[in-house]
Amino acid sequence: MEKGLTGKQVVICGSRKIEEISTLIEKQGGVPLVRPLQGTVFLAEKEVEPNVREFVENGADWVIFTTGIGFETLVDLAAKLGLSDLFLKNIREAKIASRGYKTLSALKKYDLKPHVVDVDGTTKGLALALENVDFSGTRVMVQLHGETAPALTTFLEDRGATVKKILPYQHIAPDNEVVDRLIHELQFDKCDAVCFTTATQVHSLFEYAREHNINADIVAAFNNNVVAGAVGKVTEAALKDEGIERIVVPEKERMGAMVVELAKYFLI
Repeated sequence: MEKGLTGKQVVICGSRKIEEISTLIEKQGGVPLVRPLQGTVFLAEKEVEPNVREFVENGADWVIFTTGIGFETLVDLAAKLGLSDLFLKNIREAKIASRGYKTLSALKKYDLKPHVVDVDGTTKGLALALENVDFSGTRVMVQLHGETAPALTTFLEDRGATVKKILPYQHIAPDNEVVDRLIHELQFDKCDAVCFTTATQVHSLFEYAREHNINADIVAAFNNNVVAGAVGKVTEAALKDEGIERIVVPEKERMGAMVVELAKYFLI
């Protein structure tokens, strides 16, 4: 029986469970190429402490939480500073928006009920849910994870908000040599598919491509020759935002399911 990835060079952009996903690709007949684009996300307590103190002192009209771990990290940091009661009080007095089911679960632990939740687990879905909100003259605190989410910031500022971003976890970009190697493979048809497991990996690739004025080439490579695999909706949305039209996404948001879907795609 023919295997869907026979002879296919399949890039893995993640940095976790590399052996497992490589084995799955090999079982489908493919050749795994490990090109980690995740970079490093680190806990930035010292950098964020002034933001926490400022929020405790001044509050906000809206608070937007985009990850459960980010919200809980901020609560823990406020507790270390002896400010958790005031921190949570200011959240309760603000209107809350939440992205993703993990964030919703984290908020529920503190009996915090969002006024607005995303429509599909993505930042774009959250912006869609906030479309009819009048942000004129409001102060909005946005918790982010690793990246600055310029599209969400622009969306809020265009509607009159003053945005304060707070990033308990911050991001260090991946090794340039790794990104450069993948860029070369995409430009010269040295790979057949690229598996993205987070939106961060997508951003890392395309930010590098834009810096080197080859963004259009990389988009064309995906739309003409290379298949993009996305582990779930958030990663898929990041690819679509870059202009990628052909994306394989599994129903079940798991790396193994993504490899199986890619194999099915190549059998068609």
